[in-house]
This record gives sequence, structure tokens and C-alpha cells, in this order.
Amino acid sequence: MTTTHDEFVAGGSFLIRDTSALDVFTPEDLSEEQRMMRKLTHEFIEAEIKPKAERIEHQDWDLTLTLIRKAGELGLLSVDIPTKYGGLGLDLITSTVIAEQMTEAGSFAISLLDHSGIGSLPIAWFGNAEQKARYLPLLATGAKIGSYALTEPGSGSDALSAKTKAVLSSDATFYTLNGTKQFITNAGFADLYITYAKVDGEKFTAFIIDKDTPGVTLGPEEKKMGIKGTSTRSVVLENARVPVENLLYEIGKGHKVAFDLLNIGRLKLGAGCVGLCKLALRESVRYAKQRTQFGQPIASFGLIQKKLAEMAIRTYVAESMVYRTAALIERLASGIDQEDEQAGLETAKRVEEYAVECSINKIYASEALDYVADETVQIFGGYGYIADFPAERIYRDARINRLFEGTNEINRLLIPATLFRRALQGRLPLFTATQKALADLLSYRSSQEEAPAGHLGEQIRLLQAAKKIALMISGAAVQKYRERLQDEQEILVVLSDLTIELFAMESALLRALKSVERDGEGAAESKSDMVKVYINDAFARIELLAREGLAAMEEGDTLRTQLSALKKLTRYTPVNTTRLRRAIATRIIDAEEYRV
Repeated sequence: MTTTHDEFVAGGSFLIRDTSALDVFTPEDLSEEQRMMRKLTHEFIEAEIKPKAERIEHQDWDLTLTLIRKAGELGLLSVDIPTKYGGLGLDLITSTVIAEQMTEAGSFAISLLDHSGIGSLPIAWFGNAEQKARYLPLLATGAKIGSYALTEPGSGSDALSAKTKAVLSSDATFYTLNGTKQFITNAGFADLYITYAKVDGEKFTAFIIDKDTPGVTLGPEEKKMGIKGTSTRSVVLENARVPVENLLYEIGKGHKVAFDLLNIGRLKLGAGCVGLCKLALRESVRYAKQRTQFGQPIASFGLIQKKLAEMAIRTYVAESMVYRTAALIERLASGIDQEDEQAGLETAKRVEEYAVECSINKIYASEALDYVADETVQIFGGYGYIADFPAERIYRDARINRLFEGTNEINRLLIPATLFRRALQGRLPLFTATQKALADLLSYRSSQEEAPAGHLGEQIRLLQAAKKIALMISGAAVQKYRERLQDEQEILVVLSDLTIELFAMESALLRALKSVERDGEGAAESKSDMVKVYINDAFARIELLAREGLAAMEEGDTLRTQLSALKKLTRYTPVNTTRLRRAIATRIIDAEEYRV
């Protein structure tokens, strides 16, 4: 089945249905207003941030605050805040564009995006009318700076095991909070902290804590590997008296606030990683053209070109995934009346529909960035290890993204857990699809597989085969373990990685097909080349993942039977990736930046 533009697209349904290329949003579809916001962000960074980068890295908080407020004057803090509370009330795609572009600002980007995202959205989405009126207009301009305090010394990924407690006073006018929050971004200069505590030691609940609340103190600045220009401190609550009117949302519903915010945070983190990939690629190709060894620029060497091409391919794939996901969420949320006081709650609910895709984006983009950053250092050689050159900072700053917004390991476990839970709830017919896939394999013949006619037909065929493989392995895992599957983390990660690769392959392919349909094969040549290389390599990874999963679940004749079925699905002729990568690299070198 193929989705159409007006049809509801369930989160995770890419596993079991096809999508029309014309129905997918791509970066080429950005509106004029969205492109203007990207240009505005770029100009702000060039004029205001880059000339002051050293001062920011050395933690000049007065400067950071001044610059955040300048960004507020331009509207860069308030895209997600409703107009009735002083914001711009723009769409999620615009917010994603800003998040991507802002990462060129280095550490400053973390300070700004933390404030405008998880430092403000909890109130915009879950606050009552009084809370919104009190805080949002100030957050929209930067007059107040927001921060998000969830992590504790003993509870990082396991947020619900938090030890911070909240006890209501005898006159029911305030809560007394005791506990410590750790690794809190913006803590040193924030005016408020969105934090969490267990009311009566049991009910996980969100609170807004003003910085001048009695009993609130800060630990020293953490000395970090990267993002050195951000403030990261502990927030210590010792009999902190928080007025009852600062309880956010509902008692015992703090998990909804926390987890719904993490979904949008993961998407925007993915966008930020794409922006940093583009910066790293640009710096790499320009250096490679200038650096001469053995009498010629290193950009002319095949191994350097291979690196540049692979950096560009992974950036393209991540970019395709991020904007596809942002548009899915925006389409679902676009009908919400932003003047309604329940608009924020409804937005959070609709973002949750694509929790799987948000986790996928976070994992893929952060790992793509780590690859790109590492190769950037390699291309710069010894200079890549020197702080006077951009590769060193890019490399250090990139690493945090696999920890932010839930570690990649936690997100990998969340993907299959969420898919299976929705299948049990009847929200996604996944089990029906896996059963059909297993049954179809009994009569399957590899000769039945013919590539669809037209451009990228073989890549379409490989994607369809990859989906069958993923459903086959998922079905085998469910049959083998049933309710015990949640305890088989290694199997869950195999299923997760298969799911990630499918979404990556499909997003990249659909973007290229849409470009062909709209602009012709010639104009889409760069995208098509990238897709051919990526799907060729990804399909090989999918086969290895499938073998790993099957071997972990079965042995003997049963395993041999399953591997025989897998073999039917994995026959393909490799493409000449060397030739394609050379063509991709040539375009990047000529443009001196990421371009598709």
C-alpha cells in the first residue's frame, strides 16, 4: 500500500507500507519564509557569533546573555511560542531549519537551543494560562533564560528513578523540594529551571523553579571535553520552597512532560548534527584543496575523495530523514488552533505519534556526525589535532550528541519497544505484517524479484527486500521470545538497527525520486549517485544484521532453514561505488561545500 498526501501516516508505518516520493517533504521544498529564516540565522551567526567565538568558549556569560537577547530581538527564540504569548508561532519545519543552521555557532548554539527548546516548550505545551502569561513573553525575548533539569547523579537514562522529593506544606501553599540535578545546561545563568520531583516520594511531577527560590544553589562549572562555551552545573535543592502555582501540568504526570519534550529534542538534535556535518565537510574540502603533498592538492587523491564523498552521503541521508520527519509532525499538528489553551497538549500528543522516527533521527544523525567529525580530523592530519584549526573543536563538540536527549543505547531499545507496544494496542498492524512476511518466504523464489522499471528501480527493489528481511527477523524474534523479548537487549538492538537503516534508505531514496520527478534525471544526478552508494552499502549491513539476529535466536536445522530463506532475499549485484564516490567528491570539491 502507498500513502497519499491527505492520508494519516501512523508513526513507524514506513516498515509495512510504501510511500509516494511526491508525498515526502525534502529540503528542496522549503518555503520562501523558511529560507529567509535560515538566511537570517546564518547572518546573525556570521555577524554576531563567529567574531566573538573565543570569548564564548572562555565562558563570558555576560556576552552569551547579550547575544541570546539579540537573537530574541530577531525572533530566533520564539518560533515555537504562540503569538498570543509574544512568540512567532511558526511551523516546526522553520524551527528545524533554525536548529540546523544555528549549530555553526558552536557552543553558543547549545545555550540558545536549550533555552528555546526544552527550556521553554514545557511551559508552552503543558503550562496553564497563568504560567504561560507569566513566563512565555519573557522567554520569547530572552529577558528570562530557561533551563531543563532532569538528570540526577543516580538517574540518567532511568529518569523515573529520580530521588528528588516534593512534599506539600501543611497550608497547601508550597512544595518543599530536596534533591540534586546534574549536568544542567544553562544552569549558571538561567532564570528558571524546569525540574522534576516525586510528590510524597512516589508521584513523578514537573515543576517550574525560579532561580531566586529559597533553597536553590548551584554546584561549580563542570570541566567538559567539548561545548566548553556552555554552562553546565548541578542544581541543588535543599528545602527549596516552590509555590504550588509552579507545579507544571498534573501531579504524577511528569513523565509525560519529560518524554514528550525528549521527542522533539531528539528531532532538533538530529537537525543540529546535520548542520555540523555540513560545516565539517565545508572545512574539510577547502582544506583539502589548499593542502599540497607530493606536488598536488590532497583533494586530488582517491582516498581523500572517498572520505569526502562518504561524508557527503551520510549528511544527505541524515538531512533527508530529518526534514521528512519534521514535515510528518507538522502535517499532523497543522490543524491545531494555537489560540486554544489546550493547543500545547495536543501538539505534544501529535509529536508522540512519531517518537520512533525522532529516536531514529537522533541516533543516525549523531553517529553520522561522529563519522564526519572523525574524518575531518583525518583530512586535516596533524593540524586536525591542533586547537587553532576548526577540526579539533568540531571533533570535541560532536561527541556529546550520542549522550544528549537519551543515550543512543536507550533510544535503540525504545524503537522496537515502542513499535511492539503500538502493535499490541492496535495502532500499528506490525504483527500481521511479520506473520505475512514469514508465510510468504515459504513460497518465495528469488526469480520473482524484478526491479521496477524506471530510474533507481534496482534501489527500489533492494529497499523492498530489506523491508521483508526486517519483518522476517522481527517475526522470528516475537515467535521465539514473546513477552520475554524485552529482556533480550542484543536482539532488540538488531531489530532497531534494521529499522534505522530502512528509514534511512527510504528517506534518501524518496528524496532522489522526488527530485527526478520534479527536475529530471540530470538535475537529480548527485542525489541519485548518493542513493546508489548508500543503498548498496546499507543492504550489505542489513544482511549482516539479519544473520547476527538469526544466529542469536536459533541453531542447527532451524537456523540453516532461516539462513536459506534470507539468502533468497539478499541476492544482488553490487554497484561500482568507487566510480560513484569519485563523481560525488568531484561535485563537492568544485562547490567547496556540501551540495546536492
